[in-house]
Amino acid sequence: MMLYLMDLWDSVRGFMASGGDVLWLVAAVLFAMWVLMLERYWYLKWVSPKQHQAIIHTWDEREDSTSWYAHRIREAWISQAKQDLTARMLIIKTLVAICPMIGLLGTVTGMISVFEVMAVHGTSNARMMAAGISMATMPTMAGMVAALSGVFFSTRLDAQMKISIEKLKDSMPHH
Repeated sequence: MMLYLMDLWDSVRGFMASGGDVLWLVAAVLFAMWVLMLERYWYLKWVSPKQHQAIIHTWDEREDSTSWYAHRIREAWISQAKQDLTARMLIIKTLVAICPMIGLLGTVTGMISVFEVMAVHGTSNARMMAAGISMATMPTMAGMVAALSGVFFSTRLDAQMKISIEKLKDSMPHH
């Protein structure tokens, strides 16, 4: 098992080295994005149901649920629950959107490396140019993969949050 982990770590290090420093930035953004998404999933599954039950219980205990004031109170509670539920979603969506841009930054820095090799050694040294081309393509690919995973899971998370809010609204009748 330990040998397998060492081989895995060597593979990751080799991949990160072939992509240059920008690949570390993609990894950091990806890590932050996933930490935030996992936190939101945890909140959605464990914290918000308890909060929604407390809101529903408080609403059911009210004597007045039909007046204009009661409707405004209901709307305020639902709005607060929605705000608590969707907190940090804008940050997640922003991180998803900048992943490809960081990948393109890696493309630019990799191509600059290729041009430096061409300026110093000429176009005859293909091996040295290949390292720069790798530095140009790896971050782009990594940025796109990171963005795709983020788009899929943040969209799914967003849909589950909307369903949760709709269930809360349906559980708070107003006549």
